[in-house]
Amino acid sequence: MSEAPRVVRVASGQGFWGDWPEAPRRQVEGGPIDYLMLDYLAEVTMSILQKQKERDPRMGYARDFIGAMESIFPAVADRGVKVIANAGGVNPTACADALLEAASYSGVRGKLRIGVITGDDILSRLDELLAAGHLLANMDTGEPLSSIRDRVLSANAYIGSTPIVEALERGANVVVVGRSTDTALTMAPLRHEFGWKPDDWNAMAAGIIAGHILECGAQSSGGNCLHEWRTIPDLANVGYPIAEAYADGSFVITKHANTGGRVSVPSVKEQLVYEMGDPHAYITPDVVADFTSIQLEQIGDNRVRVHGITGAPPTPYLKVSIAYRAGFKAVGSLVYSWPDAMEKAQLADRVLRERLDNLGLKFDQVLSEFVGANATHGAMAGDGHDAPEVQYRIGVRGSDRAAVERFTREIVPLVLNGPPTVTGFAGGRPKVEEIVAYWPALLDKRAVSTAVRILE
Repeated sequence: MSEAPRVVRVASGQGFWGDWPEAPRRQVEGGPIDYLMLDYLAEVTMSILQKQKERDPRMGYARDFIGAMESIFPAVADRGVKVIANAGGVNPTACADALLEAASYSGVRGKLRIGVITGDDILSRLDELLAAGHLLANMDTGEPLSSIRDRVLSANAYIGSTPIVEALERGANVVVVGRSTDTALTMAPLRHEFGWKPDDWNAMAAGIIAGHILECGAQSSGGNCLHEWRTIPDLANVGYPIAEAYADGSFVITKHANTGGRVSVPSVKEQLVYEMGDPHAYITPDVVADFTSIQLEQIGDNRVRVHGITGAPPTPYLKVSIAYRAGFKAVGSLVYSWPDAMEKAQLADRVLRERLDNLGLKFDQVLSEFVGANATHGAMAGDGHDAPEVQYRIGVRGSDRAAVERFTREIVPLVLNGPPTVTGFAGGRPKVEEIVAYWPALLDKRAVSTAVRILE
């Protein structure tokens, strides 16, 4: 009788910074898994973390990660579950130090080997890179980075799975990385366990697809599911997805028994098209995956087999996520009730805009929305005059902080000196916020080098 093929189970425990705190613990306690991947980062998250690090050099990482690890230390220390997380943000070393401190309090420090990966943060190298001829031009506009260099807040290259694989090969049972690709968190353990060669493009592409399906947490196991949302069972107890992977590149997406949600072909498809781009060429630092090659098959309750995936060599570039300061904004709102809610909200908008003009305030943009009438679908929603209540929401943005600050003092008086029936107003005066804008760029891979350290 032939031996059953070896399976490696990678479980998703977070889809973003702020995801369900219970998910990591439920994944390690709900059934057998080999790896837990925790995805905390998004483009805006990096800039938030950089601002935190500016205020305190010990910060700059996803602090929720420490609490998540405290809840699963026994599984990691005693049962051999390995954790891979991009919780390091812009300060992976500080994240690892905080984790070691938490491990000491929990009495498991001697059982942890933490791999810390650095090198993705290129903020301090920007001038060097520009001087060497790397334009870091905006991928959307073509503008060179030099046009906003003095306003840059953070700059991180998306690194692939190779340094994570190295950390695992060096015995790490927890790997902390900064701005890796989301898919690398799943790809790395599969490369490590199955020994896939870097140029085995089909297997590598399969690892990327598995990572893409897992990266948004429960979005592939019934959460946020447009196709079947009315019939998804027990979302209060939703199970997060698990990839049961095989050496040939095929895998099954499932979830723990006795959990809510649903793993189905539609739920997996909806996640696959998330941030997909060109379906023939999903580009990562490791491989270019062809989404049109993916075969999906429902093979049982909450079990979807994924196979047939093909890939191609990667490009010579890494994507770089750059955040920069782009002025200030403030957003305020008032709710108007029936009768004639839309007409009242429109009058409030005219009154407020006239007052701002009379003050001579200049903004780069003033945007009004009428939530409940046409904010989501615009003209498709009709004129909104039959809406029983309308939230009038107005925002301004500009480079003059003083002008934005003055706007915040003009909306509140409408409660008494504007149209009638304002309700639901709370929170006081709107707050002025700094705008952090996104600058996507490409950088030659040869300009970025990573380092792996193992902390006992």
